[in-house]
Amino acid sequence: MSSQNPAPAPRIGLFGAGGRMGRAIMTAADAVPLVLAGGIGRAGAVLGRYPDASALAGGCDVLIDFSTPDALARHLAAAHAAGTAIVIGTTGLRDDQHAAIDAAARDIPVLQAANTALGVTILAHLVREAATRLGPDWDIEIVEMHHRHKRDAPSGTALLLGAAAAEGRGAALADLGRTSRIGAREPGTIGFAALRGGSVAGDHQVVFATEGERIEIGHRAEDRGIFARGALRAALWLAGRPAGRYTMTDIFGA
Repeated sequence: MSSQNPAPAPRIGLFGAGGRMGRAIMTAADAVPLVLAGGIGRAGAVLGRYPDASALAGGCDVLIDFSTPDALARHLAAAHAAGTAIVIGTTGLRDDQHAAIDAAARDIPVLQAANTALGVTILAHLVREAATRLGPDWDIEIVEMHHRHKRDAPSGTALLLGAAAAEGRGAALADLGRTSRIGAREPGTIGFAALRGGSVAGDHQVVFATEGERIEIGHRAEDRGIFARGALRAALWLAGRPAGRYTMTDIFGA
């Protein structure tokens, strides 16, 4: 009777290994069936012996990027040249950077996520459903809070939730967002409030308000480890996938 050898564990490479999320991923990797082959931070190698992005991409099956927007082009180019799948968790990206991700996804598997927590994926699904069923007389406000060091505002997750709400109303967030608008609220618009302070890992609340009643649904991240575990789950799922652009929804089927 013949026996089959189990498939080798995927080799994972990490960009942004010296940051908060990078450290959380390295901690969480101990409980996941994969090999954390190497990690690079701003000053160079943090884990393993890969000296640069190209070397790391060539030695791994999947890359995870939680670095900075300025480093994305270099990391994406390395992944593309090596034909290596990549999970992108970096937020605060410009339109041209999103276009570069689109281009790379024609040749390699790319999963981009503003938030890798399972609960946020489900929250976005609920927001989309609520916005679909509630009319424009229900105002939508998204309130988020993060630690004092976070640079982008509104957060990538807040924008993800705003996009879900806009999709539920059959429109683009660019048409409904009221971030830069002043004066009386226009019907159907979606507002944002960004709070920064302390060491908050991430709180998000979506408020649907109309005359006489209010619906509030949200998510609180009590530990950065939830994002790390989600990112590793995304990397395991992405390994071996065909080229394309994926999201966390593809994993969880929300």
